Amino acid sequence: MGKRMSWKVIMALSALTTLGSPLYVANANTKSLPKTHYLAANADNVRWGNIGKGDPVLTVNSGDIVTVEAITHHSGDDYERMIEGDAGVEDIFHWDSVEKNEDLRGPGVHIMTGPIAVDGAEPGDVLEVKILDMKLRPNGNEKHEGKTYGVNAAANWGYLYGDMAEEPKKREVVTIYEMESDGVTDYATALYSFRWTPQTDPDGKVHPTIDYPGVIVDHDTVEENYSVLKGVKVPVRLHFGTMGVAPKEADIVDSVPPSYFGGNVDDWRVTEGASMYYPVSVPGALLSVGDPHAGQGDSEINGTAIETSVTGDIQVILHKKADLDKKLSDLNYPLLENENEWVVHGFSYANHLAELGDNAQKDIYNNSSIDKAMKDAAHKTKDFLMKGMDLTEDEAYSLMSVSTDFGITQVVDGNWGVHAVIGKGQFGEAEQQTVGLRSSFESFGAKIGWNNAKQAITISYNGNKLVMKIGDATATYNGEKMKLIAPVLLLDEKAVVSDYFASFYKSVLSKTN
Repeated sequence: MGKRMSWKVIMALSALTTLGSPLYVANANTKSLPKTHYLAANADNVRWGNIGKGDPVLTVNSGDIVTVEAITHHSGDDYERMIEGDAGVEDIFHWDSVEKNEDLRGPGVHIMTGPIAVDGAEPGDVLEVKILDMKLRPNGNEKHEGKTYGVNAAANWGYLYGDMAEEPKKREVVTIYEMESDGVTDYATALYSFRWTPQTDPDGKVHPTIDYPGVIVDHDTVEENYSVLKGVKVPVRLHFGTMGVAPKEADIVDSVPPSYFGGNVDDWRVTEGASMYYPVSVPGALLSVGDPHAGQGDSEINGTAIETSVTGDIQVILHKKADLDKKLSDLNYPLLENENEWVVHGFSYANHLAELGDNAQKDIYNNSSIDKAMKDAAHKTKDFLMKGMDLTEDEAYSLMSVSTDFGITQVVDGNWGVHAVIGKGQFGEAEQQTVGLRSSFESFGAKIGWNNAKQAITISYNGNKLVMKIGDATATYNGEKMKLIAPVLLLDEKAVVSDYFASFYKSVLSKTN
């Protein structure tokens, strides 16, 4: 940075701190800090394929932070790299001729950590889940130290299954991907692939296709192809494929079709830096988290993402019905917010459990279409713009056409999805209010420092330290590199961030380590 820019930065940060002199900071009120919980993934803390009602494995208060471990149900595709040596994953997948942990694997397939009950949550409320951090779970085998592995399965539920050009047209191909477990990995590479062959489970049942979760693949029966996707680097976008609250319509709910309660939405935007809003329909909300992904494109067309295992920090915030703002009032679908966007999620059936009758959980697989999902997403988006942004119907309809991006979320989860991405920037300060960095962070007791030599801002709170440079997309949090949801900017010689940025990193800094 040249001398001119250095001078501008110093002038901008004179509002942050008086260089070379001590800065008074109010002591953090520890009584107001959220409690931090750790929810490990093991056979006691997960359910397999069910996101319905159930006894909570953890109860939290609004504002609490939960470090939650989430395990992929595809770990058995490479036992050596994704199960062996990891006590929690071994416990979940344990299955031999004598004993089978998690005997009830259904009606869906995902390994769901939870449910987590939120004290005071009642039908009509809205639960916000703020995703503060996500990190790859290192494998437990010392032979592959420092690596994390994931699975993409071109499966029988994939969109083009049976409609391929090469023979056999009906084939399932599993590709194993490899990532570094350093917390800042930005790409994955394909390690090898194999074509699924009939697999025999410990009970003696043969699985000619990928039709049951947790079957360990016998690699003596498959041919591993190590010449696959050479030179290709797949962007790593860690996200939770399946997260949501329990619906009221049934006690046991298939984890595969998403719906108004969230669940298997499979939107890669459900990632660090995002907040998800779910309508609460049962007491306690009963939040479940799972199906973590390392990478996925919109549509998830061949059946899966890069299915991997992840540990994340989430904050749960309860919005009571009587206090809901205009964006959340009458919310009846999973809504996403991040630094720059609102994302509305539509489905072939807005509530398949209610709309398709007693056989809904089976019939949904034969009744989905993109046409229906698009219409649902369009109506929800129009309603959001009218109620949440105070637009007329004609204004909303115009904006939907000229600036809203509609995309196919997924076509493989029974209840197909279309999402609408609404940019906040077009609404100016109404949706992206700019606030001074110093004032916003000191307002809750954080200490702000400025290092002129490194031209870095340090925010300290609750024993945590966030260090970032103006204009940079990355920072360090307690000494570890992390991506920022947005860079700190200079505006009229003042360091500024958005109100969303300030709220998000207040939550990050509030975690008790």
